[in-house]
Amino acid sequence: MNTKATFTVDDRRHMARALELAARGLNTTHPNPRVGCVIASGSTVIAEGWHVRAGGHHAEAAALAKAGEAGRGATAYVTLEPCCHTGRTPPCTAALIAAGIRRVVYGAADPNRRVNGGGEQALRAAGIEVSGGLLAAESERLNAGFVLRMRRGWPLVRTKIAASLDGRTALADGRSQWLTGEAAREDVQRWRARSAAILTGVGTVLTDDPALTVREAGQALPAQPLRVLLDSRFRTPPVARVLAKPGDVLLLGAGADVRRAALMAQGVQVETVPLDAGRVDLAAMLRRLGELEINEVWVEAGPTLNGALLTAGLVDELLVYLAASVLGTSARGMFDIPPLTDLAARPEFRLQSVRHLGDDLRLIYTPRAPSGSPH
Repeated sequence: MNTKATFTVDDRRHMARALELAARGLNTTHPNPRVGCVIASGSTVIAEGWHVRAGGHHAEAAALAKAGEAGRGATAYVTLEPCCHTGRTPPCTAALIAAGIRRVVYGAADPNRRVNGGGEQALRAAGIEVSGGLLAAESERLNAGFVLRMRRGWPLVRTKIAASLDGRTALADGRSQWLTGEAAREDVQRWRARSAAILTGVGTVLTDDPALTVREAGQALPAQPLRVLLDSRFRTPPVARVLAKPGDVLLLGAGADVRRAALMAQGVQVETVPLDAGRVDLAAMLRRLGELEINEVWVEAGPTLNGALLTAGLVDELLVYLAASVLGTSARGMFDIPPLTDLAARPEFRLQSVRHLGDDLRLIYTPRAPSGSPH
Protein backbone atom coordinates (compact mmCIF):
# COMPACT_ATOMS: atom_id res chain seq x y z
CA MET A 1 0.00 0.00 0.00
CA ASN A 2 1.22 3.49 -0.80
CA THR A 3 1.54 4.93 2.70
CA LYS A 4 2.94 8.26 1.45
CA ALA A 5 -0.04 9.18 -0.70
CA THR A 6 -1.36 12.73 -0.45
CA PHE A 7 -5.12 13.06 -0.65
CA THR A 8 -7.16 16.08 -1.67
CA VAL A 9 -10.35 17.45 -0.19
CA ASP A 10 -12.26 15.85 -3.08
CA ASP A 11 -10.57 12.51 -2.41
CA ARG A 12 -11.71 12.58 1.20
CA ARG A 13 -15.22 13.67 0.32
CA HIS A 14 -15.67 10.92 -2.26
CA MET A 15 -14.27 8.24 0.05
CA ALA A 16 -16.55 9.39 2.88
CA ARG A 17 -19.46 9.01 0.48
CA ALA A 18 -18.24 5.55 -0.53
CA LEU A 19 -18.29 4.55 3.14
CA GLU A 20 -21.88 5.76 3.43
CA LEU A 21 -22.76 3.57 0.45
CA ALA A 22 -20.93 0.58 1.93
CA ALA A 23 -23.00 0.88 5.11
CA ARG A 24 -26.15 0.24 3.07
CA GLY A 25 -25.07 -3.40 2.94
CA LEU A 26 -24.75 -3.61 6.72
CA ASN A 27 -27.30 -6.42 7.06
CA THR A 28 -26.94 -8.17 3.72
CA THR A 29 -23.39 -8.76 2.47
CA HIS A 30 -22.06 -11.54 4.74
CA PRO A 31 -19.92 -13.50 4.29
CA ASN A 32 -18.53 -10.75 2.08
CA PRO A 33 -17.32 -7.38 3.37
CA ARG A 34 -19.37 -4.19 3.11
CA VAL A 35 -17.94 -2.12 0.25
CA GLY A 36 -18.92 1.12 -1.47
CA CYS A 37 -17.59 2.77 -4.64
CA VAL A 38 -17.76 6.25 -6.16
CA ILE A 39 -16.64 7.01 -9.73
CA ALA A 40 -15.69 10.67 -10.02
CA SER A 41 -13.77 13.21 -12.05
CA GLY A 42 -12.47 15.99 -9.84
CA SER A 43 -15.36 17.13 -7.69
CA THR A 44 -17.99 15.68 -10.05
CA VAL A 45 -19.56 12.35 -9.15
CA ILE A 46 -20.20 10.20 -12.21
CA ALA A 47 -21.69 7.07 -10.61
CA GLU A 48 -22.07 5.26 -7.31
CA GLY A 49 -22.44 1.64 -6.26
CA TRP A 50 -22.26 -0.69 -3.30
CA HIS A 51 -22.15 -4.40 -2.66
CA VAL A 52 -25.63 -5.62 -1.76
CA ARG A 53 -25.21 -9.35 -1.19
CA ALA A 54 -22.85 -12.25 -1.82
CA GLY A 55 -23.08 -13.42 -5.42
CA GLY A 56 -24.29 -10.01 -6.61
CA HIS A 57 -22.25 -7.25 -8.22
CA HIS A 58 -19.35 -5.96 -6.18
CA ALA A 59 -19.37 -2.24 -5.49
CA GLU A 60 -16.92 -1.44 -8.31
CA ALA A 61 -18.88 -3.43 -10.90
CA ALA A 62 -22.14 -1.79 -9.82
CA ALA A 63 -20.68 1.72 -10.11
CA LEU A 64 -18.93 1.01 -13.42
CA ALA A 65 -22.14 -0.33 -14.95
CA LYS A 66 -23.84 2.97 -14.14
CA ALA A 67 -20.91 5.09 -15.32
CA GLY A 68 -20.52 3.50 -18.74
CA GLU A 69 -18.17 5.37 -21.07
CA ALA A 70 -18.30 8.41 -18.78
CA GLY A 71 -16.08 6.50 -16.37
CA ARG A 72 -13.17 6.27 -18.81
CA GLY A 73 -10.26 8.34 -17.47
CA ALA A 74 -12.01 8.89 -14.12
CA THR A 75 -11.04 7.98 -10.55
CA ALA A 76 -12.61 5.09 -8.66
CA TYR A 77 -12.92 5.48 -4.89
CA VAL A 78 -13.37 2.10 -3.20
CA THR A 79 -13.56 1.47 0.54
CA LEU A 80 -11.67 -1.84 0.28
CA GLU A 81 -8.79 -2.85 -1.99
CA PRO A 82 -10.31 -4.23 -5.23
CA CYS A 83 -10.30 -8.02 -5.47
CA CYS A 84 -8.05 -9.74 -8.00
CA HIS A 85 -9.45 -13.28 -7.88
CA THR A 86 -12.51 -15.03 -9.25
CA GLY A 87 -14.92 -16.06 -6.53
CA ARG A 88 -18.69 -15.86 -6.85
CA THR A 89 -18.06 -13.01 -9.32
CA PRO A 90 -15.17 -11.99 -11.64
CA PRO A 91 -12.27 -9.89 -10.27
CA CYS A 92 -12.94 -6.18 -9.82
CA THR A 93 -9.41 -5.32 -10.94
CA ALA A 94 -10.24 -6.65 -14.41
CA ALA A 95 -13.43 -4.58 -14.54
CA LEU A 96 -11.61 -1.39 -13.52
CA ILE A 97 -8.90 -1.97 -16.12
CA ALA A 98 -11.40 -2.74 -18.90
CA ALA A 99 -13.43 0.37 -18.04
CA GLY A 100 -10.41 2.63 -18.59
CA ILE A 101 -10.23 3.93 -15.01
CA ARG A 102 -7.18 6.19 -14.69
CA ARG A 103 -6.77 6.20 -10.92
CA VAL A 104 -7.96 4.05 -8.02
CA VAL A 105 -8.10 5.26 -4.42
CA TYR A 106 -8.99 2.63 -1.85
CA GLY A 107 -9.51 2.64 1.90
CA ALA A 108 -8.33 -0.50 3.69
CA ALA A 109 -6.17 -3.30 2.31
CA ASP A 110 -8.17 -6.50 1.78
CA PRO A 111 -7.04 -9.00 4.47
CA ASN A 112 -8.22 -11.94 2.36
CA ARG A 113 -5.10 -13.95 1.52
CA ARG A 114 -6.28 -14.20 -2.09
CA VAL A 115 -6.02 -10.40 -2.34
CA ASN A 116 -3.98 -8.63 0.36
CA GLY A 117 -1.94 -6.39 -1.92
CA GLY A 118 -2.57 -8.37 -5.09
CA GLY A 119 -5.35 -6.05 -6.16
CA GLU A 120 -3.10 -3.00 -6.00
CA GLN A 121 -0.32 -4.84 -7.84
CA ALA A 122 -2.66 -5.89 -10.67
CA LEU A 123 -3.89 -2.34 -11.14
CA ARG A 124 -0.38 -0.87 -11.12
CA ALA A 125 0.76 -3.47 -13.65
CA ALA A 126 -1.99 -2.20 -15.98
CA GLY A 127 -0.70 1.39 -15.67
CA ILE A 128 -3.37 2.61 -13.26
CA GLU A 129 -2.34 5.07 -10.54
CA VAL A 130 -3.19 3.58 -7.14
CA SER A 131 -3.32 5.19 -3.69
CA GLY A 132 -4.41 3.27 -0.59
CA GLY A 133 -5.11 3.95 3.06
CA LEU A 134 -7.67 6.76 2.79
CA LEU A 135 -10.09 6.43 5.74
CA ALA A 136 -8.74 2.91 6.21
CA ALA A 137 -9.66 2.76 9.90
CA GLU A 138 -13.27 3.63 9.10
CA SER A 139 -13.43 0.91 6.45
CA GLU A 140 -11.94 -1.69 8.79
CA ARG A 141 -14.34 -0.68 11.55
CA LEU A 142 -17.29 -1.19 9.20
CA ASN A 143 -15.95 -4.66 8.38
CA ALA A 144 -14.48 -5.59 11.76
CA GLY A 145 -15.92 -9.10 11.68
CA PHE A 146 -14.68 -9.86 8.17
CA VAL A 147 -11.23 -8.46 8.95
CA LEU A 148 -10.92 -10.52 12.14
CA ARG A 149 -12.08 -13.71 10.43
CA MET A 150 -9.57 -13.26 7.63
CA ARG A 151 -6.71 -12.54 10.03
CA ARG A 152 -7.34 -15.02 12.85
CA GLY A 153 -9.82 -17.56 11.49
CA TRP A 154 -12.83 -16.93 13.71
CA PRO A 155 -15.53 -14.23 13.84
CA LEU A 156 -15.97 -11.10 15.88
CA VAL A 157 -17.71 -12.03 19.14
CA ARG A 158 -20.12 -9.36 20.36
CA THR A 159 -21.79 -10.10 23.71
CA LYS A 160 -25.03 -8.35 24.67
CA ILE A 161 -26.24 -8.08 28.26
CA ALA A 162 -29.27 -6.26 29.65
CA ALA A 163 -28.70 -5.39 33.29
CA SER A 164 -30.17 -3.36 36.13
CA LEU A 165 -28.37 -0.49 37.81
CA ASP A 166 -26.99 -2.96 40.35
CA GLY A 167 -25.62 -5.25 37.63
CA ARG A 168 -28.35 -7.90 37.72
CA THR A 169 -29.77 -9.57 34.63
CA ALA A 170 -32.77 -11.53 35.91
CA LEU A 171 -34.67 -12.49 39.03
CA ALA A 172 -33.46 -15.48 40.99
CA ASP A 173 -35.91 -17.72 39.09
CA GLY A 174 -34.57 -16.48 35.74
CA ARG A 175 -37.39 -14.15 34.73
CA SER A 176 -36.14 -11.04 32.90
CA GLN A 177 -38.86 -9.90 30.47
CA TRP A 178 -38.77 -7.02 30.16
CA LEU A 179 -35.84 -5.47 31.98
CA THR A 180 -35.18 -2.72 29.44
CA GLY A 181 -37.56 -0.44 27.60
CA GLU A 182 -38.88 -0.53 24.06
CA ALA A 183 -36.15 1.70 22.60
CA ALA A 184 -33.41 -0.60 23.91
CA ARG A 185 -35.19 -3.69 22.59
CA GLU A 186 -35.50 -2.08 19.15
CA ASP A 187 -31.80 -1.35 19.22
CA VAL A 188 -31.10 -5.03 19.94
CA GLN A 189 -33.06 -5.94 16.82
CA ARG A 190 -30.79 -3.71 14.72
CA TRP A 191 -27.69 -5.40 16.11
CA ARG A 192 -29.19 -8.83 15.52
CA ALA A 193 -29.95 -7.86 11.93
CA ARG A 194 -26.33 -7.05 11.10
CA SER A 195 -25.04 -10.30 12.63
CA ALA A 196 -24.46 -13.48 10.64
CA ALA A 197 -25.19 -15.64 13.67
CA ILE A 198 -26.90 -15.37 17.07
CA LEU A 199 -25.37 -17.55 19.77
CA THR A 200 -26.88 -18.81 23.00
CA GLY A 201 -26.60 -21.69 25.42
CA VAL A 202 -29.10 -24.35 26.38
CA GLY A 203 -29.58 -22.75 29.80
CA THR A 204 -31.08 -19.66 28.19
CA VAL A 205 -33.25 -21.82 25.94
CA LEU A 206 -34.64 -23.73 28.93
CA THR A 207 -35.18 -20.62 31.08
CA ASP A 208 -36.37 -17.97 28.61
CA ASP A 209 -37.45 -19.97 25.52
CA PRO A 210 -36.30 -17.15 23.19
CA ALA A 211 -36.96 -17.07 19.43
CA LEU A 212 -33.72 -15.16 18.67
CA THR A 213 -34.96 -13.88 15.33
CA VAL A 214 -34.96 -10.39 13.85
CA ARG A 215 -38.56 -9.40 14.45
CA GLU A 216 -38.83 -5.70 13.80
CA ALA A 217 -40.04 -4.42 10.43
CA GLY A 218 -37.73 -2.36 8.27
CA GLN A 219 -34.68 -4.61 8.62
CA ALA A 220 -33.49 -5.51 5.12
CA LEU A 221 -32.44 -9.16 5.43
CA PRO A 222 -31.83 -11.78 2.75
CA ALA A 223 -32.32 -14.37 5.52
CA GLN A 224 -32.55 -14.64 9.27
CA PRO A 225 -29.19 -14.92 11.07
CA LEU A 226 -28.07 -18.47 11.79
CA ARG A 227 -29.12 -19.42 15.33
CA VAL A 228 -26.33 -21.30 17.09
CA LEU A 229 -27.12 -23.35 20.21
CA LEU A 230 -24.51 -24.77 22.54
CA ASP A 231 -26.06 -27.88 24.05
CA SER A 232 -23.56 -30.59 24.98
CA ARG A 233 -26.22 -33.06 26.14
CA PHE A 234 -29.01 -32.25 23.66
CA ARG A 235 -31.42 -30.93 26.27
CA THR A 236 -33.12 -28.48 23.89
CA PRO A 237 -36.84 -29.36 23.77
CA PRO A 238 -38.19 -30.11 20.27
CA VAL A 239 -40.90 -27.50 20.91
CA ALA A 240 -38.43 -24.72 21.78
CA ARG A 241 -39.24 -21.46 19.98
CA VAL A 242 -35.64 -21.09 18.83
CA LEU A 243 -36.08 -24.14 16.59
CA ALA A 244 -39.08 -22.72 14.75
CA LYS A 245 -38.89 -21.20 11.30
CA PRO A 246 -37.94 -18.87 9.74
CA GLY A 247 -34.19 -19.29 9.70
CA ASP A 248 -31.69 -22.09 10.18
CA VAL A 249 -30.45 -23.56 13.45
CA LEU A 250 -27.06 -25.09 14.19
CA LEU A 251 -26.86 -27.09 17.41
CA LEU A 252 -23.40 -27.99 18.67
CA GLY A 253 -23.15 -30.91 21.08
CA ALA A 254 -21.29 -34.16 21.64
CA GLY A 255 -21.97 -37.85 21.22
CA ALA A 256 -24.96 -39.81 19.96
CA ASP A 257 -28.29 -39.57 21.71
CA VAL A 258 -31.93 -40.32 20.88
CA ARG A 259 -32.64 -36.66 21.60
CA ARG A 260 -30.10 -35.72 18.94
CA ALA A 261 -31.98 -37.83 16.40
CA ALA A 262 -35.26 -36.15 17.34
CA LEU A 263 -33.76 -32.70 16.79
CA MET A 264 -32.29 -33.71 13.45
CA ALA A 265 -35.68 -35.06 12.39
CA GLN A 266 -37.01 -31.52 12.86
CA GLY A 267 -34.49 -30.17 10.39
CA VAL A 268 -32.01 -28.89 12.97
CA GLN A 269 -28.41 -29.09 11.82
CA VAL A 270 -26.57 -30.94 14.59
CA GLU A 271 -22.79 -31.14 14.69
CA THR A 272 -20.45 -32.79 17.13
CA VAL A 273 -17.72 -30.69 18.70
CA PRO A 274 -15.18 -31.52 21.40
CA LEU A 275 -16.05 -30.93 25.03
CA ASP A 276 -14.05 -29.02 27.59
CA ALA A 277 -14.85 -29.98 31.20
CA GLY A 278 -18.19 -31.40 30.07
CA ARG A 279 -19.24 -28.34 28.07
CA VAL A 280 -18.92 -27.36 24.42
CA ASP A 281 -15.34 -26.35 23.69
CA LEU A 282 -15.61 -22.63 22.92
CA ALA A 283 -12.41 -22.66 20.90
CA ALA A 284 -13.66 -25.46 18.66
CA MET A 285 -17.02 -23.74 18.35
CA LEU A 286 -15.48 -20.46 17.16
CA ARG A 287 -13.20 -22.22 14.70
CA ARG A 288 -16.23 -24.00 13.27
CA LEU A 289 -18.12 -20.72 12.87
CA GLY A 290 -15.09 -19.32 11.06
CA GLU A 291 -15.19 -22.28 8.68
CA LEU A 292 -18.85 -21.46 8.04
CA GLU A 293 -17.77 -17.93 7.00
CA ILE A 294 -19.53 -16.25 9.91
CA ASN A 295 -18.20 -12.69 10.30
CA GLU A 296 -20.10 -11.39 13.33
CA VAL A 297 -21.59 -13.39 16.21
CA TRP A 298 -24.17 -11.77 18.47
CA VAL A 299 -24.25 -13.49 21.87
CA GLU A 300 -27.46 -13.44 23.90
CA ALA A 301 -26.89 -15.81 26.77
CA GLY A 302 -26.88 -16.17 30.53
CA PRO A 303 -24.10 -15.63 33.04
CA THR A 304 -22.63 -19.11 32.52
CA LEU A 305 -21.82 -18.73 28.82
CA ASN A 306 -21.07 -15.02 29.22
CA GLY A 307 -18.59 -15.85 31.96
CA ALA A 308 -16.98 -18.67 30.00
CA LEU A 309 -16.40 -16.45 26.98
CA LEU A 310 -15.05 -13.67 29.17
CA THR A 311 -12.74 -15.95 31.12
CA ALA A 312 -11.37 -17.41 27.87
CA GLY A 313 -10.70 -13.90 26.57
CA LEU A 314 -12.99 -14.44 23.59
CA VAL A 315 -15.21 -11.34 23.87
CA ASP A 316 -14.34 -8.68 21.27
CA GLU A 317 -17.12 -6.24 22.15
CA LEU A 318 -19.45 -6.01 25.12
CA LEU A 319 -22.78 -4.20 24.78
CA VAL A 320 -24.46 -3.52 28.10
CA TYR A 321 -28.02 -2.18 28.12
CA LEU A 322 -28.32 -0.57 31.53
CA ALA A 323 -31.92 -0.38 32.74
CA ALA A 324 -33.15 2.30 35.11
CA SER A 325 -34.11 -0.19 37.81
CA VAL A 326 -32.70 -2.26 40.67
CA LEU A 327 -33.21 -6.01 41.18
CA GLY A 328 -31.39 -6.67 44.45
CA THR A 329 -28.76 -9.11 45.64
CA SER A 330 -30.80 -12.29 45.14
CA ALA A 331 -31.08 -11.64 41.39
CA ARG A 332 -28.74 -13.18 38.82
CA GLY A 333 -25.48 -11.50 37.86
CA MET A 334 -23.88 -10.73 34.51
CA PHE A 335 -20.97 -13.18 34.52
CA ASP A 336 -20.22 -16.43 36.29
CA ILE A 337 -16.43 -16.40 36.56
CA PRO A 338 -13.98 -18.11 38.92
CA PRO A 339 -13.33 -16.24 42.19
CA LEU A 340 -10.60 -13.62 41.91
CA THR A 341 -7.80 -13.68 44.44
CA ASP A 342 -5.93 -10.76 42.91
CA LEU A 343 -7.57 -7.53 41.80
CA ALA A 344 -4.94 -7.17 39.08
CA ALA A 345 -6.35 -10.31 37.41
CA ARG A 346 -9.79 -8.80 36.85
CA PRO A 347 -10.98 -8.48 33.22
CA GLU A 348 -10.90 -4.81 32.19
CA PHE A 349 -12.60 -2.95 29.37
CA ARG A 350 -12.42 0.39 27.60
CA LEU A 351 -15.63 2.36 27.21
CA GLN A 352 -16.13 3.14 23.52
CA SER A 353 -19.55 4.79 23.45
CA VAL A 354 -22.62 5.70 25.49
CA ARG A 355 -26.08 6.19 24.04
CA HIS A 356 -29.40 7.10 25.64
CA LEU A 357 -32.25 4.78 24.67
CA GLY A 358 -35.30 6.10 26.45
CA ASP A 359 -34.59 5.73 30.18
CA ASP A 360 -31.90 3.11 29.46
CA LEU A 361 -28.26 3.44 28.46
CA ARG A 362 -26.33 1.42 25.90
CA LEU A 363 -22.66 1.09 26.83
CA ILE A 364 -20.20 -0.39 24.34
CA TYR A 365 -16.92 -1.73 25.68
CA THR A 366 -13.87 -3.41 24.19
CA PRO A 367 -11.39 -5.45 26.24
CA ARG A 368 -8.18 -3.75 27.34
CA ALA A 369 -6.28 -6.95 26.61
CA PRO A 370 -6.50 -8.45 23.09
CA SER A 371 -9.03 -11.22 22.61
CA GLY A 372 -7.80 -14.72 23.20
CA SER A 373 -7.03 -17.39 20.64
CA PRO A 374 -8.99 -20.61 20.22
CA HIS A 375 -6.13 -23.09 20.67
